[in-house]
Amino acid sequence: MAAPTMTPEQRAAALEKARIVRAERSELTKKLSMGIMTPKELLDMSDKPVVGRMKVKAFVSALPGYGKVKTEKLMEELGIPADRRIQGLGSNQMKALIDALS
Repeated sequence: MAAPTMTPEQRAAALEKARIVRAERSELTKKLSMGIMTPKELLDMSDKPVVGRMKVKAFVSALPGYGKVKTEKLMEELGIPADRRIQGLGSNQMKALIDALS
């Protein structure tokens, strides 16, 4: 499937929108890693596109004390695929993730 043809103005607008979303997501992960925001607070905002489209693996890795191995082990225990996004979690997976991180 080919990408849609965009005018230079449309492309510039899309790139700017993507930059803003990346910056917001980066700010949220920074708050998580610094302990300013709890995992539950972030997961409660999962209806927002910036949070909902974040990969679960990136979310867990941003937490203090969670590196690559511990993150992969947790996700495997909870039955969450590595490429899953927060908005794609079922209610049981979401609850299990909150319980595991609390």
